[in-house]
Amino acid sequence: MNLPGITRRRFLGVATGAALLAGCSRRTTRVIPGEIVGPSRERGHRLRDGGFPAANTMERQGVVIVGGGIAGLAAARQLRKSGQEDFVLLELEDHTGGNSSHGANAVSAFPWGAHYVSLPPNDAREVIELYEELGLITGRDAAGRAIYDETALVADPAERLWVLGRWQEGLIPKVGASDADLREYTAFTAKMAEFKAARGRDGRRAFTIPVDRSSQDDAFTALDRMTMTQWLDAQGYRSERLRWYVDYACRDDFGGTRDQVSAWAGLHYFAARDGVASNAENDVVLTWPEGNGWLEKRLREPNADRIRAGLVAWNIEPAPDGGVRIDAFDFRRAQSIRFEARAAIVCVPRFVAHRLCAALRGRPAEPLEYGPWVVANLTLGERPGGRGFAPAWDNVFFDSRSLGYVNASHQRLDREVGPAVITWYSALCDGPAAAERAKAFDRTHADWCDLVLADLRRAHREIDETVRKIDVCVWGHGMIRPVPGLISGEARRRMAQPIGPIHFAHSDLSGLSIFEEAYTRGLLAASDVAEQLRPA
Repeated sequence: MNLPGITRRRFLGVATGAALLAGCSRRTTRVIPGEIVGPSRERGHRLRDGGFPAANTMERQGVVIVGGGIAGLAAARQLRKSGQEDFVLLELEDHTGGNSSHGANAVSAFPWGAHYVSLPPNDAREVIELYEELGLITGRDAAGRAIYDETALVADPAERLWVLGRWQEGLIPKVGASDADLREYTAFTAKMAEFKAARGRDGRRAFTIPVDRSSQDDAFTALDRMTMTQWLDAQGYRSERLRWYVDYACRDDFGGTRDQVSAWAGLHYFAARDGVASNAENDVVLTWPEGNGWLEKRLREPNADRIRAGLVAWNIEPAPDGGVRIDAFDFRRAQSIRFEARAAIVCVPRFVAHRLCAALRGRPAEPLEYGPWVVANLTLGERPGGRGFAPAWDNVFFDSRSLGYVNASHQRLDREVGPAVITWYSALCDGPAAAERAKAFDRTHADWCDLVLADLRRAHREIDETVRKIDVCVWGHGMIRPVPGLISGEARRRMAQPIGPIHFAHSDLSGLSIFEEAYTRGLLAASDVAEQLRPA
């Protein structure tokens, strides 16, 4: 969830969150239709455990892209733009998209993961060019500011917060803040404005997107050696409301608490985005009913004939002729295929790349953390209401460990009436990632229904009567967590280095799991491959 305004959302102040199930006093009294969906654990475990049969067929390709998330789709798009037509993309799942996966029913399309993008800063040149080509940027005004497609700009009202028994505008409570809280809000806001304007001795912005275009001045990179909580302590910020809000921001974008996330990443959340629009405030986000699935579809469609879904690459190694061999298992045909290619672009999470690439299997794995997530899509007989402020796109409970919900139906012109789909999110980060992951996968559909409805009842007493269906997606390794040392560390730079004809592209290499990083990584890796394969 993006935060507009002075802190990517209007910064007004928030109170401390309680446990996700605080206040849960009853179980759901009826069986709610729905299912648990998401990445195939069976296929993932098959890759982990190995034992694939040797290939009995062979194909030749110019380039093989492994992984059909945003990075892989971006790589495919860029190869074609570069004149490289001889390529294929392999995807383990039966569909592409990764964290931008999406679904639809008779009521609305809806996201299974990422559901917005911010207005891109000027440093995100590749993303700006993409938005122009897709028609999201429809022109420029006399001052050169982008004019965005009005249907993609989030409709008003954009956000509300449930606090003290009612809804109010904005994500931090205006009611109940002390004078001390207000002073800290003001000081924090001013500090974030300083970071947004700051430049290092290398002339670069302190924080920007893509992350590798941020300043390498140690005055800023040193912030990656402490947690966000340690930075708040050092700065003297004591307000529990402010600390809740910062924790919410870290859980929201990074799947980790302020005790787990580095200060550099936490500050990047507030200071990196300075995109402007001619026809919108700079705190406005771009969103669609299917979330970032809208972007995924536009990236996928031109290269649909090159995508092989249901194939898992299980061995990647340089070939004696200077090319690369990729062995992949076709789940439908229950047989392995060997691809002989001139180059490969590996667009999967790093821990998966370690299992695939022969050269990486002999190296110690990087100490990466991945935060598990759960996303639930609820089909309702009527859109959620509630006392106080009007229904919004983004709806957050300050006394919950969930991230609240977005209304997937919000962008529809007829959203005022009729049924709706809401998408509820929670980053599972209150314990060690492995333990949270195990608990998430042990829960049944009924367990998740109880959890989700208990959270929503705090603001929507009618939810048990209006809910028609609940589908749940568990992301065991939902996103990389930017713990201290990851962004500025040498391991992240090593991960991005090619191994002969094998190139890597994934948001893991940036340390932040956001669309802009994945797209740029895929594009740049494909540009390098196309240049290397171009005849002399």
